[in-house]
Amino acid sequence: AKMAAGSGPGARELFAEGLLQFLRPAVRQLDRHVHSVRASEQPGEAELCRINEDQKVALDLDPYVKKLLNARRRVVLVNNILQNAQERLRRLNHSVAKETVRRRAMLEAGGY
Repeated sequence: AKMAAGSGPGARELFAEGLLQFLRPAVRQLDRHVHSVRASEQPGEAELCRINEDQKVALDLDPYVKKLLNARRRVVLVNNILQNAQERLRRLNHSVAKETVRRRAMLEAGGY
């Protein structure tokens, strides 16, 4: 059977694997950044409160606390997006693996 260059099961599997390899480092880097921001964010709020208590002149830290809370909300949002992307990649990888097994079985059985 004739197949055009760049089509067929091998090309599709190669493309899917290449796509996963391409996206994996970016997702890992974003995940590390999210964890880093989350780790540094929580002590920041407590630190501001401690500084406020230690000051003889009362500082209005409400705007800073609001900024921290807003940053936390955005980090949680990005984390949710990353988790969804990772889950989609996991499902895609699983589908590609299933399809690979199915096609290999067909080839070995003499289906093509």
